[in-house]
Amino acid sequence: MISRKSVLGLALLAGLAACGKPAQKAATADPDVIRFSIASTENVQAQQKSWTPFLEDFAKATGLKVQPYFGSNYTALIEAMRFKQTEMGWFTNQSGLEAVRRSGGEVFARTSKPQGPDGYQSVIVVRKGSGLTLDKLLKCDHTIDFGMGDAKSTSGTLAPMTYLFAPRNITPSNCFKTVKSANHEANLLAVSTGVLDAATNNTQSMVRLASKTEPAAQAAMKNLQVIWTSPTIPEDPMVWRADLDPAIKAKIAKFFFSYGVGDTPEAKRQRAVLKEIETGPFHPADASHLLPVREMEATELLIEARNKKDSAAAAKAQAMLDAVHAEQKAKAGS
Repeated sequence: MISRKSVLGLALLAGLAACGKPAQKAATADPDVIRFSIASTENVQAQQKSWTPFLEDFAKATGLKVQPYFGSNYTALIEAMRFKQTEMGWFTNQSGLEAVRRSGGEVFARTSKPQGPDGYQSVIVVRKGSGLTLDKLLKCDHTIDFGMGDAKSTSGTLAPMTYLFAPRNITPSNCFKTVKSANHEANLLAVSTGVLDAATNNTQSMVRLASKTEPAAQAAMKNLQVIWTSPTIPEDPMVWRADLDPAIKAKIAKFFFSYGVGDTPEAKRQRAVLKEIETGPFHPADASHLLPVREMEATELLIEARNKKDSAAAAKAQAMLDAVHAEQKAKAGS
């Protein structure tokens, strides 16, 4: 079991470590320790406060020593798992795909909406009253300071590239005056204050900012306007190392799939805890959860190859897309 004080201390140390040099191979591998990675989509202190109750319940229910690992970006989380500095984590769809491909990861669960239908959208936001429209944005006249998400962000990079820029043969770095990468909250605040003219984001991050009571957050939301919205993106995957001890996997699965489920007072308390980390109860998932992001990835590559008239790259991307469609068809028929 871990105390609130120990969780916060570990979180701070882990966050600082993740912000530094690339991950190195872990020196020890305690079977009773689960290092849980979380991407820093806002400031670490706020995330520590939100996550501590859930991590305490996780430790209490499983008897494991749960240590949070706050990564400064998605690559840090992927590398931490690859070098066995973490055993599991909450990933975006694209970073989760990379964790499966490069870090020995395995999808075992997915998040859900606290209320309403599952899924979210990538968006592009501008400062309200700026007069900047999507048509003006896409002129590519090198006058706009643009913000994007982490390179491994599904909503901050992959979705806008797949659905907006690649079909128009637009490369952001060749289109805008500047292109800066930051987390979702930083990009929202930068647009609201005029530091950036426009930026990618997602509907979940905007809901999170709108729920904050601080005057700065409320003022920021009043200054933002959405000018583009993507198709719906699946909820985020939870990934653990495929080589994790099966007995440990069983403990984790039992906790995740029972937490916040039911109509008891305790289940209601747990759902309130989950709401603080912006999810409803977790649902079982597997590699098929990543099919939509693989489809986006292959579609982006195919469009780019066709725009460049690269027949070899186009054939390779088409084969990737065909393979995804075959898996989707097989899943639908199973």
